Amino acid sequence: MAVARAERLTFAYPGALRPSLCDVSLTIEAGERVLLLGPSGSGKSTLLRAFAGLVPHFHGGRFAGRVEVGGLDTRTSRPAALAGTVATVFQNPEEQVVMTRVAAEVAFGLENLGVEPSSIAARAREALAAVGAQDLAERRTFELSAGELQRVCLASALALEPSVLLLDEPTSQLDPAAADAFLERACGGRAAVVLAEQRAELPLDLCDRVVFLEAGRIVLDAPRDEALAWLGAERSSWLSATNSVAAGAFEHERGALVCRATRVSLAFGERLAVDRADLELRRGEVVALTGPNGSGKTTLAKLAAGLLEPDAGEIVRTGRVSYLAQDPGRYVVCERADQEVALGVDGDLDRARAALAAVGLAGFEDRHPRDLSTGERERLALAAVLVTAPDVLILDEPTRGVDPVRKEQLAALIRGGRARRATLVVTHDRLFAEHVADRELSFHDGALVPGHRRGTRSLAMDG
Repeated sequence: MAVARAERLTFAYPGALRPSLCDVSLTIEAGERVLLLGPSGSGKSTLLRAFAGLVPHFHGGRFAGRVEVGGLDTRTSRPAALAGTVATVFQNPEEQVVMTRVAAEVAFGLENLGVEPSSIAARAREALAAVGAQDLAERRTFELSAGELQRVCLASALALEPSVLLLDEPTSQLDPAAADAFLERACGGRAAVVLAEQRAELPLDLCDRVVFLEAGRIVLDAPRDEALAWLGAERSSWLSATNSVAAGAFEHERGALVCRATRVSLAFGERLAVDRADLELRRGEVVALTGPNGSGKTTLAKLAAGLLEPDAGEIVRTGRVSYLAQDPGRYVVCERADQEVALGVDGDLDRARAALAAVGLAGFEDRHPRDLSTGERERLALAAVLVTAPDVLILDEPTRGVDPVRKEQLAALIRGGRARRATLVVTHDRLFAEHVADRELSFHDGALVPGHRRGTRSLAMDG
């Protein structure tokens, strides 16, 4: 029995030169687990928004064809009428939260559905426990790390017990253990699950069916085993997150010290986020900073960038520091992509356009940043920090929303420019960290644990 259906769906956002979806037909059966794959900007998020009723009611634009969810035509039934039947977790959880306390956030949707008040608290607790976030119940939402916030949004969706669960890159900010646990829980329920992901290796074992989108069209719709064979033959990069780095690629000399943090600590209220951490960054090296959600990675990165001041300890920097945030779309201020990038170089559009080309966005110069996909906005933000030619480049979850081909290009871009700067990459993507970094540090409960170095040349830290 079909719980959702798109028939010859074509949709273009307001002002867009080409449709985001072209003649898409797709049926979702009850209890089915469907994995949506495709490059950044291929239409995955738009298709999920159409099943949620947000396209066209929230976004506007040109809509043709038909979408039904739970027997309701989304052209005549607004998103509010679909609430409870459909639950969605968006790519950017920061834009989804409305309450200031975690327990209240998870309860909010249940209250709007008119659930019996006496059962709301228990359902909220159960949903938080399902995603390993029960300890966050009394925390304030604006104090959470991005990964913690993502788990709260996932819990909010699960609490509704929907017939159709729409997940737009739900693991993009989760550490590997949390990602595996959530996907098993999400796909183990009664709801049909439609999951858009860039890290295909995580959900492939759990899905029944794979749909691959390119340029707004479905190029594959097949059962899992058939899809695996097609991916291996036609889109092999989706089965291997990052290509192997050539032997000896990490053998090089480290340059001058450009950033040193010595026994730095920082607390938010009674919670100690960073505890007496030491960090050295030298020109010519790429350092990966890994660890579980909420362990202090982003806080240390912001301390190194000068965006936060430590309660104790010392930080010394030499030269310019540029920081790419986890959610760069929140900081867009210009109406053209090239103007956005040019902000950091006194409006120099030639340098801005060269930076856009370097991240694969040549031809996007006149696009409005908010019309770009999440992955494209990530690359736009990367161009905006690279154009400043920093001595220290700090990237916080740079592979969020980035497809495997672009991830390989990003790794090459980082490695290719490392001689000019020190680079700190905060990431949950262990494969990416393995392939791009010379050295890895792991964060656990606010404390740093030194990892191994790559290559054969001695890179012993001095000082």
